This record gives sequence, structure tokens and C-alpha cells, in this order.
Amino acid sequence: MNCSGCCFRAQSRGGSCMKNDYTYAVARIRVREQELLSRADIEQLRAVREAEDILRFLAERGWGDGSGKQRAEELLAWETRKSWALMEELLEDVSVLSVLRIPADYHNLKAAVKLCYTKAEIAPERLFEEGGNLDPALLQKCAEEREFHSLPEPMARAAAEASDALLHTGDGQICDRILDRASLEAVYEAGRASREPVLKAYAALAAAAADIRIAARCGRCGKSLEFLISALAPLEELQAEGLARSALEGEEALAEYLVSAGFGAAAEALLVSDAAFEKWYRDQIIRLIRPQKANPFTAGPLAAYLLAREQEIWSVRMILTVKQNGLPEELLQERLGEMYV
Repeated sequence: MNCSGCCFRAQSRGGSCMKNDYTYAVARIRVREQELLSRADIEQLRAVREAEDILRFLAERGWGDGSGKQRAEELLAWETRKSWALMEELLEDVSVLSVLRIPADYHNLKAAVKLCYTKAEIAPERLFEEGGNLDPALLQKCAEEREFHSLPEPMARAAAEASDALLHTGDGQICDRILDRASLEAVYEAGRASREPVLKAYAALAAAAADIRIAARCGRCGKSLEFLISALAPLEELQAEGLARSALEGEEALAEYLVSAGFGAAAEALLVSDAAFEKWYRDQIIRLIRPQKANPFTAGPLAAYLLAREQEIWSVRMILTVKQNGLPEELLQERLGEMYV
């Protein structure tokens, strides 16, 4: 569960890792970037018929534990752990990158709260994501005891509210809405507080895309204005009430609002399909981080590498899902986008 697993740690260089020297860390990242999957690699994986052959291809590229026996999800989880273990090797303090770990924390908190409420006999490790700031075991303990004071204050407040709402209403959607919004707010605020421009921009983009996604979905479902506003994170880039009102008027009105707010490309993609919007969002992340290839002196290239790996792992997961379930190849055509290398 903890991403600091020693199985991934490399030996220090002659006793001196220069762990807070970004120049050295970035130099190491430049080497790792050469191992990232390119768009050509992704197209090659798309052409493979069987999921087992995809896993074999990835193992030959150095993915996994070297056994060649890991199942798809085990392999992808291993790669996420490996990425963060590399950061912990290179940096004495990885908190500079903590904004990228917040979504996993809130996913794990949501899983812990729901698991304790339902008392389902599911192994917690099957529900928790890799790569959070907080130990999932701590989140599970807090949820079991319904005592959240040991968590960061905004998270503790949201956790208590979500846990109480689930206990008194039994409505999992209310729990989701509370914690999903809290996660967006945490990402957005952590981005604003970051000294790294690329993380500021990433957090703003991620939060805005999530708000747009929520508004579009709730608009189609006919949710109330009050419900929708309560689900949206307050952002400088998108005024929540305006976004909510336009979404409830229909997709054309939502698109017009997005154009007026400076999200014209997002509006165009959204009018095509949800898949097109997701592709737009992921392509925007890649375009955002590409300039970090020319930045040797800050933590920006490390953040870019982590986001590139996230895109890489997401793309592989999409391909495996299609192959394993016999889904139409068109699903990949409309979803897979640009790569970092």
C-alpha cells in the first residue's frame, strides 16, 4: 500500500544521492523518459489481438516485477508504485508533488467510508488506489472509528460530513458528492499554493475539467440547481452558478457558457461526445507538460514525468479493457490521444 516500498529503491550513488538537487533528479528523469511509451508504441499495442500478448510486450519493456506472471491490474498498480518510489528516491521531500496524490487519498477515503458502512466482506486492498499521500490503513481506521481528527483539516471535515450523511440517509450519492467536491477543492487549492507553475496550471485544468464533466452529466439527468451547485468546486476560472444554470438549460447553453469562459475547445469536444471531451482533457495535460522537457532546474520535469506515466498507464488500461472484453476498437480511436514522447 505504501509507495515507499523498498523493493523499488535503488542503491545510493556512492553514498550521496544529491536528493534535493533538481538538476541531478531531472537528469535521472531524462533517462527514464526514454522508456516511456510513444504514440507508435500505443498503436502497436492497439494492433495486438490478445491481452496476454500486450502483457508480454510490456514485460519486455521492463514493466512489472520481472516474473511475467502479473495480471493486468497488478501490473498497472506495480507501475504506479514504481513511479512514486522513483520520486522518493530522487527527492528528500516529495511534498512538492503532493497535489498529484490528492485524488488517490480521496478515492481511498470514499472507499473506506463506504466499506465501513456496508460492512461488505471485501479486502480493503482491492478498493484502494496506489500513490496517495496518506496510508490507506489510516483512512480505514478513521472510518471504522468515525474519528477523523488525525486527517488534514479540510479532509477531516468532509470525511465527517460524508460519514454522517451516509449513516443517516444510506445514500451513497450524497457521500460521493461531498467527498468528490472536497477532492476537487483540495487539488485546486494545493495547485494554487504550489511554487511550480506546471502544477498550478495542472490543478486548475483538472478542477475545471471535473466541474464541466459534473455539470454536463447532472444537466442531462435533470438534477436541481441546488444539487448541481453543491457538487461543483468553486473556481476562479468557472463561476459555479453560471456553469450550473447553463448546464440545466441544455448542452448548447452549456457550450455557449464555456466559450464565454475561455473553454471553447472543451465546449466543442463536449458537443461531440463525453469521450471526445476526455480526449481533449488528456491532450491538454500532455500539451501543458511538454515544455518541461526544456526545464532542467525545477521539480516541473518530475511532475511532468508522473503525469506522462499516468497517461501511459491509463492508455494501456484502456487497450487492455477493450481487448479483454471484446469491445469495439472504435472506443480506442475516440479516446486515445497524444503521448509525452
